[in-house]
Amino acid sequence: MTAEAIAAAFRAACHAELDALKAGNVHRFSAGHGMEVAHFERAAEAAAPFLAAPGARVGKRIESAVAASWAVTGLNTNLGIILLCAPLAAAAERPGPLRPNLETVLAGLDITDAQAAFRAIAAANPGGLGRSGAHDVAAPARIGLREAMAEAADRDRIARQYVSGFADMFDIGLARLAALGAVEPEARTEAVHLAFMAAFPDSHIARKFGDATAEQVRAEAAEVAGTVDFRAPAGIRRAPLHAFDASLKASGLNPGTSADLTVATLFAQALLTP
Repeated sequence: MTAEAIAAAFRAACHAELDALKAGNVHRFSAGHGMEVAHFERAAEAAAPFLAAPGARVGKRIESAVAASWAVTGLNTNLGIILLCAPLAAAAERPGPLRPNLETVLAGLDITDAQAAFRAIAAANPGGLGRSGAHDVAAPARIGLREAMAEAADRDRIARQYVSGFADMFDIGLARLAALGAVEPEARTEAVHLAFMAAFPDSHIARKFGDATAEQVRAEAAEVAGTVDFRAPAGIRRAPLHAFDASLKASGLNPGTSADLTVATLFAQALLTP
């Protein structure tokens, strides 16, 4: 796939995510957490060419895309999105199936990728990703990026994707899209986001509010998921989502990891579609 096609797929995935009512996150129906849709739109546009830079190493894609996003927003709008989408973009450049290519990309990550990614993470300052006594993102990397992500995988679901070969994205996100069949694009995105929220405690919430709160939100998401008919008209479908969205935002709870994985799923789906 060409760099232009990869960049276009990334922008489309970012915009599609914003068009859906993703409970607790920023979307066209409601701002939140000091951010608005326009921040994410500008960040996606700025990041796209760097994420899709032909032949660039994953770490370079991450560092350049995060810097470009920060330059136009002054906010950490899309670090998690970029961390997930950079390996996918590199895999999409290669001929052949996406999933085996992604594993090849992940297996080839080295210390230069880790150094660049650490700089990007430290600059975005997300509060928790990759920080540990052994390998702190504030210090120079001493191991490869996949190994560094393995150190954080037990507490961060984005880091876990680097270790698992993006199992959550393939086995939850893309599987949910396949099971839905023909429904409205926004409904597909909402279903994927809620599937991630219900499947595991969101690690962004866990880092900020603790494991018990993250598990409570997961249980609430599972309950809400059982009440939403994603084939129903938007007004009916979104009634429980609006209520859940308002409740989460009133408590300052932002399931950001679930949103990041949703973008990655939409991006991967575009990369898989001829």
